Amino acid sequence: MILPIIAYGDPVLRKKGKEITSAYPNLDALLDNMFETMNTAYGVGLAAPQVGLSIRLFIIDTKPFSEDETLDKDERAFLESFKEIFINPEIIEETGEEWAFNEGCLSIPDIREDVLRKPLIKIKYQDRDFKTHIKDFKGLAARVIQHEYDHIEGVLFTDKLSSLKKRLLKGKLANISKGKISVDYKMKFPNLKKKR
Repeated sequence: MILPIIAYGDPVLRKKGKEITSAYPNLDALLDNMFETMNTAYGVGLAAPQVGLSIRLFIIDTKPFSEDETLDKDERAFLESFKEIFINPEIIEETGEEWAFNEGCLSIPDIREDVLRKPLIKIKYQDRDFKTHIKDFKGLAARVIQHEYDHIEGVLFTDKLSSLKKRLLKGKLANISKGKISVDYKMKFPNLKKKR
């Protein structure tokens, strides 16, 4: 089932998510619905707050990035098959020299800006079966994880922009929260309280 994606301006996007256990109700259905929602909207990641749930959970499928010819062969091959569920994640370490990449977000449609992030991360998380993993990620995979991790911390990529950029985007962001935007996926706007 395709879920509406929560638009910029909704308070749920600013809440820090709570940890969950294997007893979380209908978790398998939620995960399946999140993947279907993300794929329908042509996203590479989706966090639970983006579907209205303030919990520590996000999903990633970087396959769309694997078509980027500027990436080296190994990274393209990794991104082609990198599909993962992150439950109760904790970024342990972020290292390396920050690099800029043009990011967007399904909750903030039609806005893309360069964001600086570290290229290497170490993250501890649980999978769908609540088995714990500690893994290292680099490059675009690390970036997508950091972007989605920010969501469960109540942080949006626009928070990482300069104050000048934020001022320039103020009108566009206000229009998103009012539903004055055309998107080709289902969204829920905070100032309308209804699905479009």
